[in-house]
Amino acid sequence: MKNLKAPQGAFFLPIFILLLGMVSIQFGASQAKELFPVLGVGGTSTLRLLFAGLIMAAVFRPWKVKFTPAVLRSLAFYGVSLGFMNFSFYFALERIPLGIAVALEFTGPLAVAIFSSQKKIDYLWALLAAVGIFLLLPLDINAEALDPVGILFALIAGLCWALYIIFGKKAGDTLAGGIASSMGMLIAAMVVLPFGLAADGSKLFNPSALPLALMVAVFGSALPYTLEMFALKKMPTKTFGVLMSMEPAIASFIGLLFLSEALTLTQWLAILCVMISSLGSSLTQKNS
Repeated sequence: MKNLKAPQGAFFLPIFILLLGMVSIQFGASQAKELFPVLGVGGTSTLRLLFAGLIMAAVFRPWKVKFTPAVLRSLAFYGVSLGFMNFSFYFALERIPLGIAVALEFTGPLAVAIFSSQKKIDYLWALLAAVGIFLLLPLDINAEALDPVGILFALIAGLCWALYIIFGKKAGDTLAGGIASSMGMLIAAMVVLPFGLAADGSKLFNPSALPLALMVAVFGSALPYTLEMFALKKMPTKTFGVLMSMEPAIASFIGLLFLSEALTLTQWLAILCVMISSLGSSLTQKNS
């Protein structure tokens, strides 16, 4: 009996950790939205990346690693894409509900998975994702129509996420995950700092908002990225992708619970299309 329990625990622990990481990052996003009136969107994004980078650097100590010029170039592209992914996502979050912003952002990694696979069935997953995006477009001018600028920012965040995956893989091929992530986070913070200062310079130094900004950095970046790295090492890539497909739904429920963002039936249907597309793409990938 003892031999049976160990594998079960080894199987369920990384799943629980990954789910915890997804809940953490979306909770952090919900709390970041509460900071927008105080720190501004640019200020909130900048402090999140800066605090998260410092925390992760303290944990993983990247200064002990000697980087080659090629690795530094990969890290630079990785950090830039990470920085603009966070920056544009927060500007989307200012204008549209959390669950919808996450669903639209998901088109980035989904595009990477589909184009790298090139199976015929992937056309179906691409079509489903396109249907989901179409359902979210503000084609009718009414009270429930989404802000088109918010949609655009979310899609830009998805593009940056796709680049983040591509460059992150290159950096991760030669570095430990924690080293690459902490360096990428620090570079991302340095990249967005001028934009954050230009947009919300005076607000950045509001001492009353720093504790909540630190909490957003922990729950929105440092903790979930660390948990995801642990989970990815303990489970097949396909399983990781299947579970990650739940994130738009988790974000929608977090948005409803903490931000009172109730979605329409059409918006839930759009999110479901994106989730099924992501799930199908993960299931039809080769095992790894």
